[in-house]
Amino acid sequence: MIKSIAHVTAYVLNQNQALDFYKNKLGFEVGDDMTIEGGFRWLTVYPKSQPQLQLVLAEPKEGPMFTKDASEKIRSLIKDGAFGVGVFETDDCQKTYDELVAKGVEFTQPPTEQLYGVEAMGIDNSGNWFSLTQRAK
Repeated sequence: MIKSIAHVTAYVLNQNQALDFYKNKLGFEVGDDMTIEGGFRWLTVYPKSQPQLQLVLAEPKEGPMFTKDASEKIRSLIKDGAFGVGVFETDDCQKTYDELVAKGVEFTQPPTEQLYGVEAMGIDNSGNWFSLTQRAK
């Protein structure tokens, strides 16, 4: 029986640049950072308060997981903003938004009242969108 989800994947254009973004701009911690035989890099990050669910920053490259054609297609989709990395929860959307904007994080929507709370829409440095959400009380 499956008991939990431990990792989810975010495809990024450059792992070093993505690591800088998630660590230094969003304040995530590094989980694992290792290079496996053949040059495959396993790189994970997570919010400080949630180490049990880690985000794999995966760079699609030709190799054991992807053909050259598939990796090029995925990279093109990343550049087009076709992928999202999920919903990042916060207790104060406006405050967190202001802090992230000051660090250079790009947003496509400022904090806006929604039925489910307050939400801002941002993008990481690869072009993946994310929701920054403060749940309604």
